[in-house]
Amino acid sequence: MQVLKKNLWIISFVFPLTFQAQNPKEEFINWQDGRKLTWNDYYGKPDPASDAAASTATYLGIEYSIANSNFSYKITCSFSKNKSWVRYKNDFVLSHEQGHFDITEIFARKLNKMMSEYHFNRNTYRKDLDKIYQDILKGKDNMQDQYDHETNFSRNKEKQIAWLKKIQKMLEELKKYSNYI
Repeated sequence: MQVLKKNLWIISFVFPLTFQAQNPKEEFINWQDGRKLTWNDYYGKPDPASDAAASTATYLGIEYSIANSNFSYKITCSFSKNKSWVRYKNDFVLSHEQGHFDITEIFARKLNKMMSEYHFNRNTYRKDLDKIYQDILKGKDNMQDQYDHETNFSRNKEKQIAWLKKIQKMLEELKKYSNYI
């Protein structure tokens, strides 16, 4: 979107995690340190075609704008209450689902790191920023899949515990990039 305002070009782009339109009535929780998901956060109806105990829908988005030579961006990491659902409630499954939200936060921080290191180039920024975002999404999706595979969707309790420790360690290692809001 380009808007002419006081003789300045302001260009703004938003990259959502998925390309599906978001419902304006959809309720979100932004990732916050110390704020854990509860089963009361899950508003969606279970997918009848799935045998999963629960499903957590998260979004990783970025919006950036350019005015003259000033480049700024805003990253979002959120949980969709409406698209997330639960069939079988227990604390172990909930901790697994929290792991999915935390993995999205890891990649929000990685995205912030990459964006903070990016040197704006007026001729290539669209291609550059799209590549950064797509690389981050690919890494996030791969880690989400690996997490589910190695933990057998939380059924392998030893692997689940190990993964939760790994996730917390990664969050701590990227803590200095948590200031993306």
